[in-house]
Amino acid sequence: MFSIRYRYFFILLVAIYSYLNIRFTIGERLFDFSLPHLHLFSILLLVVFGIWELNRLAEINLDRLSVFLKRKIHPLIILFLISMLNVVVVTMASMELLYPLLKMPLQINREHLTLLAAFGFRVNLFLNCLHAIVYFMNRLKKSQLEAERLKKISIEAQFESLRNQINPHFLFNCFNVLSSLVYRDADTSAKFIAQLSFVYRYLLYNQEKKVVQLVDELAFLNAYIFLLEIRFGKNLVVEKNIDPIDEQSFIAPAVLQMLIENAIKHNVTSKSHPLQISIVSSNGWIEVSNNLQEKEIKEPSTKVGLMNISERYGFLSEKQVEIEKTETDFTVRIPLLTVAEA
Repeated sequence: MFSIRYRYFFILLVAIYSYLNIRFTIGERLFDFSLPHLHLFSILLLVVFGIWELNRLAEINLDRLSVFLKRKIHPLIILFLISMLNVVVVTMASMELLYPLLKMPLQINREHLTLLAAFGFRVNLFLNCLHAIVYFMNRLKKSQLEAERLKKISIEAQFESLRNQINPHFLFNCFNVLSSLVYRDADTSAKFIAQLSFVYRYLLYNQEKKVVQLVDELAFLNAYIFLLEIRFGKNLVVEKNIDPIDEQSFIAPAVLQMLIENAIKHNVTSKSHPLQISIVSSNGWIEVSNNLQEKEIKEPSTKVGLMNISERYGFLSEKQVEIEKTETDFTVRIPLLTVAEA
């Protein structure tokens, strides 16, 4: 506080206030003799200025003093004790300057020093109280900023952890498909590899992004569906109905792919029981639903799918992912994000 930019202005204000206070309470007789107005104001200004500046020097070197004392005493206490000594020094120096101005002999008058010191101690206490308030406000602000910084780092780390779960899970399934396909159809395998290359290139390019445009996500999804159709044929039917306006919205990368993958993982996909998946956008949401035909023997869950999506959107949007399960259908609704949210 003592090193603030406009300290001289505040020193002048304190001196003016002190002068007016003394002028209207005890008049000109601060001591046992009358003081002209200019001399009274000058001595008060000198005391305030001296206390403030010496305290400023003490504040600048406060860290060194704290280290010297091995931080066993609070910095504010150290500064206050030093400021008490500063008052004594400033008081004595001011009186020795005042005597020549009044054409009085230099002397050490205990009564004069006591009266001026009493004024100096009151000013010093006031300044130290202000300094303590500013000190703790700055500490609070710094703590809040640090807490926000740590919170942001924590959220980014959690988000990164969730995002990094996508690629290994996706690749594991794709390589299983490719390993069964390569021995049956070389040409189809080549197309599969080309589409897989596009899909993985998309994931690599967008893995550092929190969100992507829906139009880009749909292009990626078309390549992914092509891979699925090679494996499942007519056993899997994926229908899309996307409003062209919604294509300019944003979505978390690979979310739609994960929902399709999740539907296939937990439901029967066969010629007699084809799995039907629909992807529809409406009113700022995109909905992925499938007919419910759960497998009797359920695959072990890695808990990556729906939990991953819900937690990621907890970071991205105030709207929550909606999940609805009925006797016939399973539906997940994802909020589309605007440019501001993205």
